[in-house]
Amino acid sequence: MSPLRDAALTSKAWPFEEARKLLARYKGETPEKGYILFETGYGPSGLPHIGTFGEVARTTMIRRALAEISDIPTRLICFSDDLDGMRKVPENVPDPVALREHLQRPLTSVPDPYGTHDSYGHHNNAMLRRFLDTFGFEYEFISATEFYKSGQFDTVLRRAAERYDDVMAVMLKSLREERQQTYSIFLPIHPETGRVLYVPMKHVDGAKGEITFDDEDGREWTLPVTGGNVKLQWKPDFGARWAALDVDFEMYGKDHSTNTPIYDRICEILGGRKPEHYVYELFLDENGEKISKSKGNGLTIDEWLTYASTESLSYYMFLKPRTAKRLSWDVIPKAVDEYHQQLRAYPDQTPEQQAANPVWHIHGGQPPVSNMVVSFAMLLNLASVAGATGKDGLWGFIQRYAPDASPETHPDLDQAAGFALRYFEDFVAPTRAFRLPDDRERAALEDMAARLRDWDGPVEDEALQTLAFSIGKAHGFENLRDWFRALYEVLLGQSQGPRFGAFIALYGVGETVALIERALAGELV
Repeated sequence: MSPLRDAALTSKAWPFEEARKLLARYKGETPEKGYILFETGYGPSGLPHIGTFGEVARTTMIRRALAEISDIPTRLICFSDDLDGMRKVPENVPDPVALREHLQRPLTSVPDPYGTHDSYGHHNNAMLRRFLDTFGFEYEFISATEFYKSGQFDTVLRRAAERYDDVMAVMLKSLREERQQTYSIFLPIHPETGRVLYVPMKHVDGAKGEITFDDEDGREWTLPVTGGNVKLQWKPDFGARWAALDVDFEMYGKDHSTNTPIYDRICEILGGRKPEHYVYELFLDENGEKISKSKGNGLTIDEWLTYASTESLSYYMFLKPRTAKRLSWDVIPKAVDEYHQQLRAYPDQTPEQQAANPVWHIHGGQPPVSNMVVSFAMLLNLASVAGATGKDGLWGFIQRYAPDASPETHPDLDQAAGFALRYFEDFVAPTRAFRLPDDRERAALEDMAARLRDWDGPVEDEALQTLAFSIGKAHGFENLRDWFRALYEVLLGQSQGPRFGAFIALYGVGETVALIERALAGELV
């Protein structure tokens, strides 16, 4: 057994903890079906958001952890509930008014407002698959429309008709009395209008596998539950899908947690074994509100990837899944820099530390070498003061600081430089607020400029940081944070910034003197 596999068997990293539960589920033996099955679900009522991606990313991390401690084969299915009726028109699509006449039709029967796919459901499924493919996930995609219509679900659907009263008993306990009067686990799809109907059942024939109901106009219909004529309500669908596919693991958000006993019991009634679960906390937008596909609030995957690498997003997903997290623009720079900090630490860590390091789980035990000799935060500050309009301008400073670096030898740094310029232009530049120094700050800045003009020490981070510290102390800043905050606000137009010695080393001693002189002359305000 390798040292890391040995460490993984006791690691407290959450993917390994979940993997060990799955191994115990089958007592370390291969299941009869030949593999352990992971599933993630997607409701394509709106474009995929980062929460959707997070489920696949985190499930993949558990799948990789299981592969480290076991040789049992695994599969991952991404299941799209695209037979669901469109209950409301999304706010963030072209010409939403045109979709109103298609309310309650299955998402795969609603015209695509973007005009690129066979339906709105097909469009959103394609977006999901494109996003997941961007990250190189290994998965199999299943459309509920095809799953119901192809007959793959027929055995469980017939069983649901046979055991209708038992499944209904589970559901009715969770419903208000008024809802109980009209509720049915079956949602017929109207043979004429194609709409998903929320109507009570007049009769369920378990032997024939048929349901009888009246539509909204009072006409009676009898339909088989098989062949895509009927779909299950979403809670029964959860448990029925687990039974039909023999799912071993599924994670979902905290908003589903109260339904877990319902899903589990229905799965068991329909002949399945309830899977292992993992409940994660919800993602919030910048206002602390739950991210919604239909509202389109919060960051999308494309938006994150406009400003940072795929790996930085995967790193953010790894961190504390059971803690609510904001998904807004300001989390990106920190995620980028922390990811590279973990990459740099990995080679010198013990197997126990490596098993807990996020980069092991992001890269399946094969993390690359980080070439980020300049942090993302520092690149943002460099973009701020350098006035560079392209990566070439930034590279002029970077190569003076790190002569051996180049876009060819340091592609991750080159990519980050482009991201930093874009991020600065969109989020930092519009919010900068420079100010003039007060008398004490002015005297300290004049002293700093004078000492830098005469500087003959090494142009290195620590030496220049020591200089900045000594100037703050010499000018009576009891709390040196106040001194560095003054540097950031006067010279960079923001309340926080990098280690100032590192900034001088990167930007240049002479350039920093010129920046201070411009600030003292009031040219930055």
